[in-house]
Amino acid sequence: MAVIAHNEKEVELLARLIRAEAEADGNLAMLMVANVGVNRVLANCLDFRNIRTIQQMVFQRPGGFESTLRSYFYQAARENEIRLAKRALQGERFHPATFALWFYNAGDADCSAQWFGQWNSGRYKSHCFYAPVESERCYA
Repeated sequence: MAVIAHNEKEVELLARLIRAEAEADGNLAMLMVANVGVNRVLANCLDFRNIRTIQQMVFQRPGGFESTLRSYFYQAARENEIRLAKRALQGERFHPATFALWFYNAGDADCSAQWFGQWNSGRYKSHCFYAPVESERCYA
């Protein structure tokens, strides 16, 4: 059972997002980016109080995803990323993105201890993930 309501168009939108944000770091990185997206829709706090759909999450301004400003994001979704998006929408979560609401690609640089006031929950390849502390989590 899906953790958030969605249609096929939204699955494809999430698939395009995860490819554009994390393809270079592989499938697990794309799943983690999908975790962040799902978490933002589930959240009812901070910058995400009015984000209730995948489309709202992907195109949120300010605070949305930089890849939506690039042409690569607008290419058709591929089957691999669609499968990965569906896994995240079914509730699969992967550390360090399990409860993360933010991430960025640090490249070879170190991850900052905090970002947007949230603590680093870990790194996977070039991506640094940030989640509220457990006492401040605002979603299931």
